[in-house]
Amino acid sequence: MSSIPEFGELLADAERSAVHLEMRDSYYSNPRFEEWQQGHRTDWDDRASWWRPFHQQIADAVARGVSVRRARVVSEPVTEYIRWEHYVTHSNVTAGERVKWLPRREATELLLPGNDFWIFDDRLIRVHHFSGDGDWADKELRDDPGVVDMYSAAFEKIWERAIPHDQYEIK
Repeated sequence: MSSIPEFGELLADAERSAVHLEMRDSYYSNPRFEEWQQGHRTDWDDRASWWRPFHQQIADAVARGVSVRRARVVSEPVTEYIRWEHYVTHSNVTAGERVKWLPRREATELLLPGNDFWIFDDRLIRVHHFSGDGDWADKELRDDPGVVDMYSAAFEKIWERAIPHDQYEIK
């Protein structure tokens, strides 16, 4: 059993900010992605059909005054998985996240961390590890101030260049 707190606990403890960086072009599959591939589309007016505990955790944090931001670095043309993520990002935005997209070609001058992560209150990093095919592998928690500063600086550089979700057009 992992001694690393679950995401919901870390977010519940956040007081000011939670930022998330995603850099893969595909992740492990899931039933919602597979349904989307088969033509199913979400009825955004039927919130009960798509609202998940994760969305409530984000909404609760935002209601407490926590700024929640997500940046995605993506290759273009995008993969089918990223096309689906762009579609379902409506739920993230509805929950209160601010989401931006950065085409990978626009990140050439940036030094990017090797893994996806969440940073909570500029003090704690939850690093996500995936296998080469996108399956979840592991997570780790880091609180070294030097590492936190590097990851935070990388996220802010990406955020400055990235395109807000409502303006990013899938290519």
